Amino acid sequence: MSNHFIPSSELIINPDGSIYHLRLKPGEIAPTILTVGDPDRVENVAQYFEQIEFTRQQREFKTSTGTYKGTRLTVISTGIGTDNVDIVLNELDALFQFDFETRQKKPTHTPLNIIRIGTSGAVQESIALDSFIASEHALAFDGLLPFYANHPFETPNNWPNELAQICPLITTASRDLINKVPEKFALGITATMPGFYAPQGRSFRLPSVFNTQLDALKNLDINHKKVTNLEMETAGIYGLSQLLGHQAISFNAILANRTTGEFSQNPAKTIDALIQEVLNWVITEV
Repeated sequence: MSNHFIPSSELIINPDGSIYHLRLKPGEIAPTILTVGDPDRVENVAQYFEQIEFTRQQREFKTSTGTYKGTRLTVISTGIGTDNVDIVLNELDALFQFDFETRQKKPTHTPLNIIRIGTSGAVQESIALDSFIASEHALAFDGLLPFYANHPFETPNNWPNELAQICPLITTASRDLINKVPEKFALGITATMPGFYAPQGRSFRLPSVFNTQLDALKNLDINHKKVTNLEMETAGIYGLSQLLGHQAISFNAILANRTTGEFSQNPAKTIDALIQEVLNWVITEV
């Protein structure tokens, strides 16, 4: 990208100098950013900070920046879905890469670490409730990434012909971060879906195309590995992070098993355990 002037219709800056949707200003965000879906979960993470610089909320986007064991971190909620991820990733990037006074790209790129702490449902019977998965790859069913020109993402080479109209793109975690994942986390392939019901194989009154208990996904082979879980943000985070030059990894708490029909008996405890695991991992490995 050249350093040409970005007009106000494209890079929208509020009168107080903050970026349009997130209402954040340059300098308020740490380069290591934890993302959660639920705005209420921001406080669940920030409660472990020794010091909180500020907390701010605009729409579903709630942000806290603080210090955990001497490391400055930011936690931000994305809300549900990759449409929100598109806003969050692009505006976080702009806070670091653009001079808001001149509206030009800075000459030096600042890489960010984007670390998702989220919930998910397993599709393989063998995956235990309340276990943790780090997404090695994510399948983008959500439709966001094709809007970005010249993207490098490929489709699975053995995707069923009868589902060709929803064939996903394959995105990947930061290799540096995935290589540092602790043994407590299984590595998995996460399917990022554009909805919670039919896109994830749920059929109440409206039938889903995944009408055989998600068999098309369960049996899909990606580099000799099976799809492990479903959620709604990871592929957007991975794809945009790769395109923007950032490192990303997604950690998933398994609250449901879609094959066995089970749901966690204590989801809050599982989510809290994941938060603590990720915080302690971040300060030593990122």
